[in-house]
Amino acid sequence: MKVNKRPNIVLFLTDDHAAWANGCYGNSDVMTPNLDFLANKGVVMQNAFTPTPVCSPGRACLFTGRISSQHGVHDFIGSGLEDDNRNWVENELILPELLQVDGYETALIGKWHLGQECLSKQGFDHSFTIGPDFPIYHKGERTHFRGDEAVLRKGYMAQNITDDAIEYLRDRQVTEKPFFLVVGHYATHSPFEDHPERLVDYYRKKGIAPASKQTNYPFGIQKNESLYQTREDRTEALCQYYAGISQIDESIGTILDELEKQDLMENTIVIYTADHGLNCGQHALFGKANATFPINMVEENLRVPLIFYSPNHLFSQQVRTEWVDHTDLFNTILDLIGIEESQEKKIERNSPGKSYAYFLTNTVPYISSWKDVQFCEYGPVKMVKWHEFKLVVYPDASQNILFDLAKDPEEKLSYYHDEAYQKIREKLNKLVEDYYAKYVVEAYDARHFENLPRYNKIIAWEEK
Repeated sequence: MKVNKRPNIVLFLTDDHAAWANGCYGNSDVMTPNLDFLANKGVVMQNAFTPTPVCSPGRACLFTGRISSQHGVHDFIGSGLEDDNRNWVENELILPELLQVDGYETALIGKWHLGQECLSKQGFDHSFTIGPDFPIYHKGERTHFRGDEAVLRKGYMAQNITDDAIEYLRDRQVTEKPFFLVVGHYATHSPFEDHPERLVDYYRKKGIAPASKQTNYPFGIQKNESLYQTREDRTEALCQYYAGISQIDESIGTILDELEKQDLMENTIVIYTADHGLNCGQHALFGKANATFPINMVEENLRVPLIFYSPNHLFSQQVRTEWVDHTDLFNTILDLIGIEESQEKKIERNSPGKSYAYFLTNTVPYISSWKDVQFCEYGPVKMVKWHEFKLVVYPDASQNILFDLAKDPEEKLSYYHDEAYQKIREKLNKLVEDYYAKYVVEAYDARHFENLPRYNKIIAWEEK
């Protein structure tokens, strides 16, 4: 088969898969031979973050290269609501559209979660997505959508997503084009039940248990404790969560085998990441940033896995420690395949992200320094990390939190009102002020969130 000059991109974008739940990030309990292979033979970004620790905004940040305060998606987009048919990124020029213009064929398989779930997706030549039906179960009958065509699928969703990805790879008609394939897995999302018994039982017999030594998160009240029955049995829930990870790992292996079978692997860059992280007992919490009121910004929610694999295009067997997020990944993908936006478009996009392709290839201009600060937001809640310090800023300033992660890695203590930290507090507050002054789009400024569309069944920004 003819090798394309430009590489294919396969992007695995999984829902709720935290960095801590991976072997290459230090978890020896998880059975993931395929992810381990990608990590061992590829490049692991050890400090990768989501710009917004919840589903829809995290995805929008990756596809736009912009933060929630720029693209306007501040919370998860609910299902079964009047806004189901709205396209939440219609005013953005998103990553797959840029690749289409550059001659790529684009495909989305699995979760989208940015609106118009029953229709063809912006920027994608092909889409086969899981649809809007809620609640979403991991096993059983479900209506998927091939473009705007409803297709009833049975069995495990993870397997159906895998089958659809394989079908796309086998049925491509224009094989001389490079392709951009996004595989959006869901198996790590709640409900934590109905994963294959052969996998769940493996973890039960392994004797795993959720973290139990940490005290309750002292800065918020756990919400939705009994939303799903398995959360009441946290050991079972963790076994189910790990089983979902193993299901996704099997999918990765199947797709890698298909790429090898078609002689595509030599000219393909494989990327694995997630929209955000999750707690499964850490801090005595079960859930993500909206698991508590007020919203939390603990590390387990912010940190995501990020693995690159492509021996012919990228370095191998490396672990990088730079802080990166999904807006950086957007720019890095463009850089890796040689797409450069015009200066006018760059100014219009005003992306806070930067390409780190140099870390992966050593073929682009050297980056003499990299950022030592990371920002995240969720609605009106803002977070900044600088070295070992983390500031979380709330609409009610009396709730503000300052962590010293070197002294307190479990985030139990706030030094916000400690006079010994006055200069640190002032510096971090100034960093937040300057960052959002530079990047916020006034219409999407969530500091005035009462003016934004209230499009979710559960509004996580204020207690109900």
